[in-house]
Amino acid sequence: MAEYIPHEHDVLVIGAGGAGLRAAVEASAAGARVAVISKSLLGKAHTVMAEGGIAAAMGNVDDRDNWRVHFADTMRGGQYLSNWRMAELHAKEAPARVRELEAWGALFDRTRDGQILQRNFGGHRYPRLAHVGDRTGLEMIRTLQDHGIHLGLDVFMEHTIVRLLKHGEQIAGAFGYDRERGRFHVFRAKAVVLATGGIGRAYKITSNSWEYTGDGHSLAYHAGAALMDMEFVQFHPTGMIWPPSVRGILVTEGVRGEGGVLRNRNGERFMFKDIPPLYVSQTANSEEEGWRYTQGDKEARRPPELLTRDHVARCIRREVREGRGSPHGGVFLDIAWIKERIPNATEYIKKKLPSMYHQFKQLADIDITQEPMEVGPTTHYMMGGVRVGADSQMSDVPGLFAAGECAAGLHGANRLGGNSLSDLLVFGQRAGEFAAAFAKKNSFGNVESADLKSAEDWALQPFDQKGSDNPYAVQHKLQEVMQDLVGIVRQEGEMIQALERLRELKAASERVSVDGNREYNGGWHTALDLHHLITVSEIVTRAALERKESRGAHFRDDFPEKDKQFGSFNIVARKGVDGSMQFSREPIPPMRADLQQIIEEMK
Repeated sequence: MAEYIPHEHDVLVIGAGGAGLRAAVEASAAGARVAVISKSLLGKAHTVMAEGGIAAAMGNVDDRDNWRVHFADTMRGGQYLSNWRMAELHAKEAPARVRELEAWGALFDRTRDGQILQRNFGGHRYPRLAHVGDRTGLEMIRTLQDHGIHLGLDVFMEHTIVRLLKHGEQIAGAFGYDRERGRFHVFRAKAVVLATGGIGRAYKITSNSWEYTGDGHSLAYHAGAALMDMEFVQFHPTGMIWPPSVRGILVTEGVRGEGGVLRNRNGERFMFKDIPPLYVSQTANSEEEGWRYTQGDKEARRPPELLTRDHVARCIRREVREGRGSPHGGVFLDIAWIKERIPNATEYIKKKLPSMYHQFKQLADIDITQEPMEVGPTTHYMMGGVRVGADSQMSDVPGLFAAGECAAGLHGANRLGGNSLSDLLVFGQRAGEFAAAFAKKNSFGNVESADLKSAEDWALQPFDQKGSDNPYAVQHKLQEVMQDLVGIVRQEGEMIQALERLRELKAASERVSVDGNREYNGGWHTALDLHHLITVSEIVTRAALERKESRGAHFRDDFPEKDKQFGSFNIVARKGVDGSMQFSREPIPPMRADLQQIIEEMK
C-alpha cells in the first residue's frame, strides 16, 4: 500500500469556482481551518465563462424591481418545481452579496449617477443583471480569490478527488491525487462542501470546460446522498458553431440583452413566430419597436430573443430542422443592426461586449460590429444536483454540503440567465457558514485503512489492464450517445437505446487501460473521469424517462405537453444498498401563504 500524504482541516471545499471560493471565504471568516481543492489552476474555474452578469433585484435601472418580482420570475422560470424557500432566500440575499463583492474590490459597470449598472436578460421582468462588460464571472473569481487568499486558505491546485470518505453515516474527508505527480492525498475534514460545477462534458457539444465531468454529483451519489431534478439539463441557445474547433463555446446572452436579434437564413426574426401568451407584442414584426412588450398594465423592454433559454433553444432547433438554418447548421445572431439606432455603435458594442468581440475576431475572423454571428444550442447548465436543505445546503449525508451548479433546488425545471452567479454567491456563503458551524460541533471521523486501500486499488486499476479499451474513445462514444439520444428533444425509444449503450460503455470504462506512469498522465485522468460521467449520464437518462411530460428544459416528443401531476413532485435518485439506481417521486411541500400571494399578484 502506497504512503498517502495526509491533510487535516475543519472544512474541505472541493471546487474553486464562485461557489467554492465564496464558501471557503465564509468558513474561514467563521474561524474554521479551510482547504480548497482545485481540479485545475486557481483562477481557471469555469465561473470565468459566466459573462452576462449577476441577477440581483437592486432596482438601480428600474425602481419597480424588488425581491418579490425576482422571486416570482425565478419560480415561473423553474416551472414551479423550484424549492420555494431557496428561491426566497436567493431573491432576498442576492443584492447584499453583490454589494459585498463590490466592497471586496469588484469593479462593476456604472449608471450615470454612479450606481451599479444592470442589464436585461432572458426571463427577468426588469433590467437586473449587475455586470462588468461581458466578463462578470472573471471579475467575480478575481475578487473572491484576492479576498480569500488573504484569509489564509490552504489551496491545493491541480488535485482531483476520486472518493468521499465516511465514518459511519457521517462525512470524514476525501481521497484524491495530485495531477502533476500522481501522488495520493488523504484529506481529513469535519465537513465537506461540494462545489464542482456541472456535467457538460457528458455531451459532445458544450460550453463547459474540461473539468465539468460531474465529479460532485457522482461523488455525492456514491457516498449515499440523494440527487434531484437530474432530467433538467439546460441547452443554452447561443454557442459558436463555426469553425468546428470552437463549436459549443458560449456566446453570452448579453449580446441579446444589448439588442442582438436572431434571424434565419431568410433574414426573418423567427422568434416572433412563437411568443407565449404571457408576452403580448405591441407591434407585428418591427425591429424598431419590436422589443417592447406589455405585461398587464405595465410595459417592459423585452425582446422575444430574451424569452427563457429552453424556449429559444427549441425555436432555433425548429428553424434548422425545417431548412431555414445558417450554412453550418445554426442561425444568425445579429448585434451589428443597432448601427441603425445608436450613434457610434461600433464602439458601443466593443465597450459592452469586449470578450465577444475578441472571441469572434480571433476564433472565427468575424467582426461582430459589422456582420452577424452563426450560433446554435450548446449544453450549458445542470439544474439538477445534490438535494440540500434550503437554509443550510447540507445533503442527506451529515457533514456533506453542496453549493452552486452541483446542488439542486433553486432553478427547478429551467434556470434564468444570471441566476447562476447570484446562486454561487448566496448559497456558497450559506454552505460555508453552516459547514463551519457543523465543524465546530463535531469531531474528526475515523478513516479506515481498508477504505483507503480500496480507493487506491480502484484508481490504479487502469494501469493493470494492458491492451484494453482506450479511455478517450470511450468518452467520445459516451458524448455522442448523450448528444444524439438524450439531448434537447427526447423520446422514450431513444432513451431506452441510450441506456443500452450506457451499459456497454460502463463495462468498457471498467476495462480501460493507460500506458506510462502516474506523472502528467492525461489518459489516466480521463479513465477516472469516466466513472463520474457514466454515473451522471445514466441518472439523467433514467430521470428523463421517469418524467413523462415536457416542462422547462426537459422536452419530450412523445409527451409534448405539461402534465399537472408532474408539477407537484421532484424526481429523486439514490444509490440502493445493493448498488442499484433507485428513483422516487417526492412531493414539493406546500408554499408558504405569503409567497403564494406574491406568485398570484405577479401573474
